[in-house]
Amino acid sequence: MTRDRIRVLLVDDHAMLRAGFRTILDTQPDITVVGEAATGADAVVQAAALRPDVITMDVQMPDMDGIEATRRIVAEPSVSAAIAIITTFDRDDYLYQALDAGASGFLLKNAGAEDLIAAVRALAAGDGMLAPEVTRRVLVRFATASSPTPPSTAASHPPAPTPPLSEPLTEREAEVLALLADARTNSEIAAALFIGEATVKTHVSRILQKLGARDRVQAVVLAYRLGLA
Repeated sequence: MTRDRIRVLLVDDHAMLRAGFRTILDTQPDITVVGEAATGADAVVQAAALRPDVITMDVQMPDMDGIEATRRIVAEPSVSAAIAIITTFDRDDYLYQALDAGASGFLLKNAGAEDLIAAVRALAAGDGMLAPEVTRRVLVRFATASSPTPPSTAASHPPAPTPPLSEPLTEREAEVLALLADARTNSEIAAALFIGEATVKTHVSRILQKLGARDRVQAVVLAYRLGLA
């Protein structure tokens, strides 16, 4: 097992689903499954012990749900894994809470094998990802002050405070962030602004640093909250 492969931790209380995910991912030359967990509490322990690059996280599990497990894993300084919430429930409140807890992606369990593989690679690359069915709708509703969060879930998972910018964005960085919020890829941003992709990557890196965001998805969420998108 080499460190240049993407290390994945599978978290789900259904053994058959974990086995299916393992079969799909372990066939890829650049991905290896390093562990499994059946509860949120075990996921927190395994994340600290195995230091995966990506974690696929179920929502409803015994002991501790996937939202709280995500929050605890993200809060652990020694763990830098990107977390994808994978669930059968296409519910906005789950996604709001997942993003607020620090998840970098959201995928429905009815997605195809190629979607799962693409999600793991995207998260490992620091890009983040959301199921296309919910991307724009959820980001806008989640990140605005009027976002509806059901009282039953808000009580158990209160929203995290929005951190201030470490320093103001430049005019060009603001333009790049606006295009990120429009779900543009690096190549699309480069074409829109007539700059090279390498320059776009540099701007994105600076934006993440100034926002204190782990990836593009978190950057867009914070941009909406701060009124920058």
